[in-house]
Amino acid sequence: MTGPADAKAAARSAALARREAAHAAAPEGAADILAQVLAAHAARIVAGYMPIRTEIDPLPAMAAAAGRGTVCVPVVLGPGRPLKFSRWTPGCALREGAFGARVPETDDFVTPQLVVAPLVAFDRRGGRLGYGGGFYDRTLERLRRGGAAVAIGFAYAAQETDDLPQEDTDQPLDMVVTEREAIRFG
Repeated sequence: MTGPADAKAAARSAALARREAAHAAAPEGAADILAQVLAAHAARIVAGYMPIRTEIDPLPAMAAAAGRGTVCVPVVLGPGRPLKFSRWTPGCALREGAFGARVPETDDFVTPQLVVAPLVAFDRRGGRLGYGGGFYDRTLERLRRGGAAVAIGFAYAAQETDDLPQEDTDQPLDMVVTEREAIRFG
């Protein structure tokens, strides 16, 4: 390994294998703790995500949050650009988005105050490893420049690691929620 990119690639590969196994064994109610956390933030605009591959499914928690306020999901506008977030409601019409994630058929962009982010791996210091495109890092940096934005990673407990490689551009999480617990940082 020669640098951070190589270290991240190795960590990503190992974490994706752990996530796949955790996803196959996922219990009913994996989003219950996330739903409880989001209920405590009912006054905020919440960004969730449309799960792809073996990501833990936030949709039940997002549906509960939508009953209390505004929920949105990320829309990829292109490589190297921050995400935008379009208003989402359970059962809304969807279209195919980037990377196989569905997005609302009609763009209705809002600015979230709380971002629930999918991830490949996390650590107990608030580190997050994604797929490598930097979308969430750029987005969180922009949102935090504009005011307070809370970032919550949502993952299976099996995605935790002790030796997560991080770079200066990586945005920390404020919390990670797994199917087992909520872990607060800072």
